[in-house]
Amino acid sequence: MNRKVRHMKRQWIIIAGVLTLTACSNDFLSGQQPPTSTPSAESQKKVDVKDQPVFETVTEEIGEDGLVIVGDPESVEVVVNKERKLPEGYIPPDLRVPDVSFSFDEDHPKKQMRAEAAGALERLFKAAEAQGIELVAASGYRSYERQKSIYERNVEVYGEEETNTFSAKPGTSEHQTGLAMDVTSAAMAFRLDQSFIDTPEGSWLADNAHQYGFVIRYPEGKTDITGYTYEPWHLRYVGKETAIEVYKQESTLEEFFGHHPS
Repeated sequence: MNRKVRHMKRQWIIIAGVLTLTACSNDFLSGQQPPTSTPSAESQKKVDVKDQPVFETVTEEIGEDGLVIVGDPESVEVVVNKERKLPEGYIPPDLRVPDVSFSFDEDHPKKQMRAEAAGALERLFKAAEAQGIELVAASGYRSYERQKSIYERNVEVYGEEETNTFSAKPGTSEHQTGLAMDVTSAAMAFRLDQSFIDTPEGSWLADNAHQYGFVIRYPEGKTDITGYTYEPWHLRYVGKETAIEVYKQESTLEEFFGHHPS
C-alpha cells in the first residue's frame, strides 16, 4: 500500500489511548537502564480551536507499514512520532556541533544538530549560564542505523513488548531530524530522569525554552496524545514563533499541527 493522503489542520482534539513509550531512551544500549519515567495523570485540557492557526495542505504518503511518511522532513516544524516516520535514508542537512557543554568528551555524532537549532541551543545555554543555570547537553542527532542497532539489541535483551515502552523504532525518532537535544545537569549526574523538573535547571528550561525556539516535546499529562511519558529533558526546536504559541496553549505538536493519534 502506498496511497496518497492529504492532511489539514483539524479543529478538534482527539484523545486516544496509545502504547506508552519513552522517546529518548533509545540512545541506551542493552545492559543500560533506560531513563526513569513514572506514569502521571492524563490532562483533560483541550486547546481552544479559535487560537489555532490554519496551515497549508501538504501531500504525504502512507507506507506499507501503515505509517505516514512525512512530506517535508527538512521543515523545523516537522512532526515525527509513532504514526509518522521520516523518509527512508533521510539524513538532515547542515548538521554541526553546537558550542555548549556536553556530558561526554568524545567526538560523537550525537553531539550534532541542524545549524539553526544548534545556534538556538547556544543562545539558550548562554542565557541560562548568565542566570547561574548550568545546563549540559546529552544527546542530539541519532542516525537511522544507530537507532536500528540500539532498538534491535534491546529487543534481544528485553523482548519487543518491553523494548517498545522505552525505545523508538527506527525512523520514528525525533533525534533523527537533527532538531532534538536531550539536556541534563551535573546535579542529575547527567541522568535523564523525570526528577530533572525538580532541579533549578529543569525548572528554568520549562519556563524559558520557548523564548529560544524550543518546546518540551513530551509534556506531563499528554501521554495519550504524544504516545510518550513525560520527558522534561527532551528539547525540540520548532522556531521561536511556534514555540511561544505552543507554550502559551500548553499544547503538544500533535495538537498544534493537527496530527492526533488514530
